[in-house]
Amino acid sequence: VRRTTKDGRPYMLCTLGDKTGQIGGVFWDLPPELDRWLEAGLVVYVTGRVNKFKDALQVNISDLYPEQNPDLSHYLPSSPRPQEEAVTELKELIASLSEPWQGLVSLILLEQPFYQQYINAPAAKSMHHAYVGGLLDHSLSMARLADFLAAHYPHVRRDLLIAGALLHDLGKVWDYEFTGAFAISDDGRLVGHITRAAIEIEKAADAYGEIGADDLRDLTHLILSHHGTLEWGSPIVPKTLEAVLLHQVDLLDSRVQGYYDHLRNDPGDNEWTNKASPMHSTRLRRPPTWDKEPVDD
Repeated sequence: VRRTTKDGRPYMLCTLGDKTGQIGGVFWDLPPELDRWLEAGLVVYVTGRVNKFKDALQVNISDLYPEQNPDLSHYLPSSPRPQEEAVTELKELIASLSEPWQGLVSLILLEQPFYQQYINAPAAKSMHHAYVGGLLDHSLSMARLADFLAAHYPHVRRDLLIAGALLHDLGKVWDYEFTGAFAISDDGRLVGHITRAAIEIEKAADAYGEIGADDLRDLTHLILSHHGTLEWGSPIVPKTLEAVLLHQVDLLDSRVQGYYDHLRNDPGDNEWTNKASPMHSTRLRRPPTWDKEPVDD
């Protein structure tokens, strides 16, 4: 964000980040030549001094310049879980499904090139699971919760619910670009992940040819309603047992991971975070065990 001091000098407020987290930055007396190339999402080298401002750490930048041909794996945050382990769980979950769900989900998720995109995509730009592999982590976490709830509550169609958990956000593969920082793509702005997922599932069901019209309609309802309300982006509210459960599982997993992500990205070791969480709209209290053991995602 470019701003001007009271005496007319330009300066910039920014957020700097790499795979370890984020920190605020300020560049006073902003050189005019930076406007020719500086934009959000670029990988840059920064020199400066870290100070404390309003109880938060901040980099007082003295110089920055672009890095040529950066290796994004050094800068983009990634899943704390080994990808091979997550992929094994994904394949085991799919193998646990009965037909036609096993065949349909396998066709959608395990075929290249989509498979590689699915296991690397973030689940969001910033709010939760905003890292390489975040979509897979979020989907697997939801599927584990769904499996438990299907055994806990009567009348739940377990395989339909787990298929919905694994497929509900597949449209986010089209939603985000990460040639630099995560950014919303044209498809994300013009179509959106809910609509894109419904389109792709319909195409896959057509190609698979083994799923009945009623099953496809019930799965499509899960995809379209998983945000829960029209105000939150779903074109229809949940109207089946599986849709009600999927929405709640999605909300639970995103809110809890949003809590973890905010604590990791908030510098300092105070009991309370320095800044309010965008998702929870308040400062958050760290668990007593936060620094003593890793969080299992």
